[in-house]
Amino acid sequence: MTQANLVKKISAISGLSQVDAKKALDGLVEVIENVELGDVVAIAGLGKFKLKERAARTGRNPLTGDALEIPACEVLKFKMSPTLQKSFKEV
Repeated sequence: MTQANLVKKISAISGLSQVDAKKALDGLVEVIENVELGDVVAIAGLGKFKLKERAARTGRNPLTGDALEIPACEVLKFKMSPTLQKSFKEV
């Protein structure tokens, strides 16, 4: 589903105009993009977004097998809500 299709569905379900639905979606994306380390963005019925720190580790080049150092970084994790997990199991 594209962003345009998502905006149309949000607009149809919520009764908002497509312009307002796009603003709401853009606002949600901005909040998630700017989450601070350790903060959690929890959306009931959807899940939780959390920024976590990934430690540095040693990896392997798949072509040569040489060891290489993968630096530490921050990654955004998503955990589905039990409600959402249940709806996927039923399909």
